[in-house]
This record gives sequence, structure tokens and C-alpha cells, in this order.
Amino acid sequence: MSLYLDIVTTVLGLAYIVLEYRASLWMWAVGFVMQVLGIVLYYDKGLYADCGMEFYYLSMTVYGFLMWRRGGKKSSDGQQVGKGTASARPITHMPRRLMALWIGIGMLLWALIWYLLTAYTDSRVPIADSFTTAFSLVGIWALARKYLEQWVVWIVVDVVTSALYFYKDIPFKASLYALYVVIAVFGYRRWLRIMKQESNT
Repeated sequence: MSLYLDIVTTVLGLAYIVLEYRASLWMWAVGFVMQVLGIVLYYDKGLYADCGMEFYYLSMTVYGFLMWRRGGKKSSDGQQVGKGTASARPITHMPRRLMALWIGIGMLLWALIWYLLTAYTDSRVPIADSFTTAFSLVGIWALARKYLEQWVVWIVVDVVTSALYFYKDIPFKASLYALYVVIAVFGYRRWLRIMKQESNT
């Protein structure tokens, strides 16, 4: 069962990252299905933090969809620009005042989840599992807000996640996250170009 879920979520994950690379609104629909199946997979493999994180992802999927669809800029007369389209919300830099805040939140979440995994579960990988969980929470929020820097968060998280999943014998997902690292680098560059184009128009 877990092997089947590993393969299916890997295929969905590939579709998800391609749609994210293209800044497509459809990524949220694919992500929703992937996360539901991920809950079952991670619980079966004893990755309890990752399992719990999927519930947060589900709520952020709805939030991200709404933000991308309705969060466009307003014109001088107060009308929404691009409302109802996949590109309604423009790509922007994360404000500097939020960077330090969210790094701090990520560190606090890491410590908290690490403690919970150590104290209340039989997790054998509490450091790595809590790290990927904590900063994935930050990354998905930044993605929902369509901040360019979300790619930087995912590069770090995906490197650690790939190593963790190879260790936990989830080879397909591990390989997927290794591929994510490469795509994230190119995704950052593509989003940067799109952001500059949007600012010029």
C-alpha cells in the first residue's frame, strides 16, 4: 500500500512542481489531492510531523487558491486588476520586516516540533523531521502569498527532505524531492523574470 501511495504522490508531486514553476493556479488542486494521500503515507511510515503538516497544507491550499485568484493589485480607481485569472496576484519580494519574523517563527517551530516528536512519539529522526516540517510551514505560507523567496525556503527544505526519505526507505518520494531542488533553482529564476515583467507593465 505504501509503495503505491509513494508512486502516486510522486507523480502528483511532479505535476505540482511543474505547475508551480509556471505559476499556474491549477497547482493548488493537484496539491490538495497529493496532500490527502500524503497523510496516509506519512502515518504509515511513522513520519508523524510530516503527517500532521499535511492537514496544515490542506488549509493553506484553500488559502493559496483564494489569494492567487483574488489577490491582484488594485488600479487607481480601486478596481481589482486581473481578478478571476490565474495571474491575479503578482509575484513580489517578501518584505524585509517579514523575513526576520518568519525565520524566527521557523526556528521556534523547529524547536517545538522537535520536542514533541522526542517526548510523545517513537520517531527515530526527530531533528530532520521537525526541521522539514517547521520550514515547510513557512514555505507554503510564502508560496500562498506568492513571494519570490519561497523558492529559497524550498531549496533548503527539499535537500533535507530528500536525504530523510532515502533514509526512511521512501525512494520515489526521495528522488522527487531531489528533482525538486533542481526545479526550484530554475523556478526562482523564472519567477524573477516574471516579476520583472509584471513590474514593467
